[in-house]
Amino acid sequence: MRLLVVCLGNICRSPTAEGLIRHRLEGASLADRVTIDSAGTGDWHVGQAPDRRSIACASGHGIDLSGLRARQIEPSDFHAFDWLLCADSANLRDVRRLTPPGAPAQTALLLEWAGLEQREVPDPYTGDAQQFERVWALLERAADGVVARMARELGDGR
Repeated sequence: MRLLVVCLGNICRSPTAEGLIRHRLEGASLADRVTIDSAGTGDWHVGQAPDRRSIACASGHGIDLSGLRARQIEPSDFHAFDWLLCADSANLRDVRRLTPPGAPAQTALLLEWAGLEQREVPDPYTGDAQQFERVWALLERAADGVVARMARELGDGR
């Protein structure tokens, strides 16, 4: 299974989700069966590390995001990934607009796909450290949902 988490600039929400989900998949012995990556709909931060506040928040929880680099979603992603999981409805709308004809990837909101009632991950970019912590807590629940779903769909019965 191949998952791509998408947000606006790929420096806050999606790299945090990528690092957290990867960590949880490794802990559940699913990392060899699930590929996780992230991208942004915009090109403002291509090649940059995640936002320093995202890195600091994740580091405080034992996860290193510093090696990740922002990238913009590209047409090949719609063929390389099974699911494009979006942080909010604006990202989902943009991703669906960018979908090439006949592309097999499916699109959804990350939180809904992971089984959470809340639909959107708020963008912490203009906020403070507390906002990044709130996003972290939300993405932890989403990561648990992703792992549970992958375990079910890949036949591990969790």
